[in-house]
Amino acid sequence: MNVVIIGGNDCMVCRYKTICKEYACKAKIFTQPKGNLEGLIGSPDLIVIFTNPVSHEMVKVAKKEAARKDILLVQSHCGSANALRNILAEAAGKRSG
Repeated sequence: MNVVIIGGNDCMVCRYKTICKEYACKAKIFTQPKGNLEGLIGSPDLIVIFTNPVSHEMVKVAKKEAARKDILLVQSHCGSANALRNILAEAAGKRSG
């Protein structure tokens, strides 16, 4: 499963990648605003938005791309490791069942 994570904490990027690998996911992680975010998102299976530490513009772009490409979008106020684990476990369950 391909996952794009928008937001979160810079210091957690390596942790996010490790957690994604535990769930057999390839991850792109954007914690800071980047130009052409629309193009960088691509066509993942899941977009995770950690809403607390993220710019409103990044959220707007991610929601627009998710709607346009019919991508599952999950928002979490908390950008913790446990929050990501719970999101990935639930998403994996939806894909298999």
